[in-house]
Amino acid sequence: MGAGTRPSAAAASLLAVAACCAALLVAAAPPQQQHKHVRISGNAGDVLEDDPVGKLKVFVYEMPRKYNHYLLEKDNRCLYHMFAAEIFMHQFLLASAVRTMNPEEADWFYTPVYVTCDLTQQGFPLPFRAPRIMRSAIQYIAATWPYWNRTEGADHFFLAPHDFGACFHYQEERAIERGILPLLRRATLVQTFGQRNHVCMQEGSITIPPYANPQKMQAHLISPGTPRSIFAYFRGLFYDMGNDPEGGYYARGARASVWENFKDNPLFDMSSEHPSTYYEDMQRAIFCLCPLGWAPWSPRLVEAVVFGCIPVIIADDIVLPFADAIPWEQISVFVAEADVPRLDSILASVAPEDVLRKQRLLASPAMKQAVLFHQPARPGDAFDQVLNGLARKLPHPDGAFLKPGQKVLDWNAGLDSDLKPW
Repeated sequence: MGAGTRPSAAAASLLAVAACCAALLVAAAPPQQQHKHVRISGNAGDVLEDDPVGKLKVFVYEMPRKYNHYLLEKDNRCLYHMFAAEIFMHQFLLASAVRTMNPEEADWFYTPVYVTCDLTQQGFPLPFRAPRIMRSAIQYIAATWPYWNRTEGADHFFLAPHDFGACFHYQEERAIERGILPLLRRATLVQTFGQRNHVCMQEGSITIPPYANPQKMQAHLISPGTPRSIFAYFRGLFYDMGNDPEGGYYARGARASVWENFKDNPLFDMSSEHPSTYYEDMQRAIFCLCPLGWAPWSPRLVEAVVFGCIPVIIADDIVLPFADAIPWEQISVFVAEADVPRLDSILASVAPEDVLRKQRLLASPAMKQAVLFHQPARPGDAFDQVLNGLARKLPHPDGAFLKPGQKVLDWNAGLDSDLKPW
């Protein structure tokens, strides 16, 4: 428990390195101007900045406004929460050069439905409404156009930024009980949830970062030469007192373990309170803890990348956003949930040269760009990463297109509550 003399000395060495080398990192950082879609390389991997235009064509279904605009007008809080990618992806595609108005030439079909915009009074998506909204939307496109029926969704993609993706519930046990909405079994899911060998993660899904407001973070940038004087930083819940007061179930006990082991360790700047200087503090830290919560993902990972703070990922079996484009192994530190009691020693043992190498990669504008949904969109940002992920799945396999009269999906499958009309 806590750091001994040896880890503390090593940590102090890292702090000294970070303090004296901040200016060097600024000098070594790539220039801020836009480059034309090249692949940037480092010793540790590549971030893709490929231009998706010309690689795929997307047809955007024109849906009745009740599936999107009316939900947004009813409660515009969903423009600002971490699930907002489904709204901004729709806006982006309407103006994108990959959009086609001719469905016969489309590679992919997109259904703009805002399932996370139907909110509780506290601002959380209503779990029992989301599958009904999605089912209704699929019924509509299947009855209005021929394209769903020829593949039963195999050339369609859907945004599902719920806690547990298209299982549409914020509690894992309920999400597992529900499973992925059966009508989406052949579709490609673009979702924030990513965990290997999990009921709510189907093969071929594209894992995306949660939405974090780029303009808000931009407004809190401090001088890039500011020394990183905080060893390890975290702000967030350690216990969910309302649902799991003992801390054994929430975050699989990992957050409770972080707190109990390191609450008195001066190297760890941690609190459950969220200060007004939260973004500035991340820019003064070497390591930013990114433990799982109820789900393995959170906006904290995006914030760490944007602010150049090395993410410490504590979430066993997590599938990270755009893992085929972003070299997470090279910019992060991974700690198994069972190893949390040794977190101080693990972080202190990261060699100073490895810290500097991770920081240099994080300083790349392209690295930050890839995790952000900019408005308006920018080359290489998260929108482009989604499109490149879809392009890499082309051409569709032969089994995507059904034979005349062939049916694969059962429209009556699923929980009785999910089959109710919306």
